[in-house]
Amino acid sequence: MVTAGPEGQSDIEPGTYEIEPGASTVRFATRAMFGLVPVRGSFALREGRITVSEPVEASSVEVVIDAGGFDSGNRKRDEHVKSADFLDVAAHPGIAYRGTGVSRTAEGATLQGELTVKGVTRPVAVTVDAVAVEGGRLTARGTATVDRYAFDITTAKGMTGRRLTLTLDIVASR
Repeated sequence: MVTAGPEGQSDIEPGTYEIEPGASTVRFATRAMFGLVPVRGSFALREGRITVSEPVEASSVEVVIDAGGFDSGNRKRDEHVKSADFLDVAAHPGIAYRGTGVSRTAEGATLQGELTVKGVTRPVAVTVDAVAVEGGRLTARGTATVDRYAFDITTAKGMTGRRLTLTLDIVASR
């Protein structure tokens, strides 16, 4: 969690941190077969940056996820999800998130932003669970719930989960 000093200042040094794709993970969890079967997996992170501002509420994030990096551990399912029925990776190789500000309460912090999937942009909030900086390296953990129907991905209603819970473990350095 982002900690605050006396005037609401962050303990994290302002500046731009480049996300390290190989050290960062974007995991998902959903349910299939009418909600009976858990499905878990990950997406590959292509690139991104975190800009920590003062005040921290003005901070921003830009991330591009490799849609073709969808991996659920089931080759046949992965190929179908990458097809035009779902993510249409051939036409839309990237999934973009643009965080535009942080709101803080006594309970925690939330990154407000917009997610773009298959050319459709919708607001998505990321609950910030933890943020730490050590030696110029920033680590952050967050969670978000995404409704695939909001992005016009409606194939296999009932058979494939409507909502995905995303867990982001991000490592970035100055």
